[in-house]
Amino acid sequence: MFGESFILFRVLGFEIRANVTWLFLALLVTWSLAAGFFPFVYPDLDPSTYWAMALVGMLGLFFSLLFHELAHSVVARSYGLPVRRITLFLFGGVAEMEAEPKEPRIEFWMAIAGPIASVVLGAAFYLLAVSMVAIGVPEHVAGVARYLGFINLLLAIFNMVPGFPLDGGRVLRAALWQWTGNIRMATRWASRVGQGFGLLLVALGLAAFVSGNFVGGMWWFLIGLFVHAAATAGYQQLLTQQALQGRTVSRFMTTDPVTVPAGTSLQEFVDHYLYHHNFDRFPVVQGDRLLGSAGLAEAKKVPREDWERTRIEDVCEKCSDENTVQADADANDALTRMQQRRTGRLIVTEGDRVVGMLVLKDLLRFLDIRAELDRH
Repeated sequence: MFGESFILFRVLGFEIRANVTWLFLALLVTWSLAAGFFPFVYPDLDPSTYWAMALVGMLGLFFSLLFHELAHSVVARSYGLPVRRITLFLFGGVAEMEAEPKEPRIEFWMAIAGPIASVVLGAAFYLLAVSMVAIGVPEHVAGVARYLGFINLLLAIFNMVPGFPLDGGRVLRAALWQWTGNIRMATRWASRVGQGFGLLLVALGLAAFVSGNFVGGMWWFLIGLFVHAAATAGYQQLLTQQALQGRTVSRFMTTDPVTVPAGTSLQEFVDHYLYHHNFDRFPVVQGDRLLGSAGLAEAKKVPREDWERTRIEDVCEKCSDENTVQADADANDALTRMQQRRTGRLIVTEGDRVVGMLVLKDLLRFLDIRAELDRH
């Protein structure tokens, strides 16, 4: 959603990533603390002291968000739900699970774990601040811990707003799911509350902006837009999962794909495949065995004068989970992979034999038709 992310480290078996937008948040938080908050609360200190306090405060916020998401992830893993990674981004963090909870009880405990962790951490920071003052640590140093205690409590309160996909919205969905027995209805109503909360934040942001609070108004406005979009996307994701449930890749694949023999020269590939067929990738085969795939990118890597003597098998992209999928694989998993890797095609295989191509637009067309029929 927000562009590229980069790996930071692993903790408790989880891959921790930071989205590029987190850098913007880190810089903004550090500047706001150093130039605004700490000078207002603790006046007449040296500017370098404010920047040191701000840096510690920003790192503490990073730890707090990570602690919150780790709580979700540990509980999810305890219920057998794999967590792919934890990513921190502009508006906080997200634990990326490979599957959704199967019961309301699991949904509830996974959702509530984050706010509970934030409350516990907030209390710990407050106790740390009190202890520091008691042993004679300067007030402004203890104030950083007090600030982090406040931030964690605020994080817990904000996340418990009953609007999906916030933690409180997931708790609400779990309750509605338990009451109605219908996860689709529960998600729809929890998403509507989330959409409404997002619009409320947008309105508050506009009001703050008009009243002269430009920075605060901008943040409320952006957070409101994000919450509204995420609530809408959360419901659409459930509809997609239900539409594809129980269906395999073979249901949607295009059979008899155009393949390129391994010994084909790059010149022949350009003339007879790239120019002739309206595809961006082609499976490269040796007999019935798949070797990899090739497209325009592979042709551009080789100087034009070498095309005639370069074989396609020497430059093709090798087979991997990035470009192939088994015919009996779950269609939901395949769609998730295509979206995460930003690819429109996967080669469908049975063992090492090519049996078809899975094209993203074919999946989306099926979902569009299903959505139209469900409205009637």
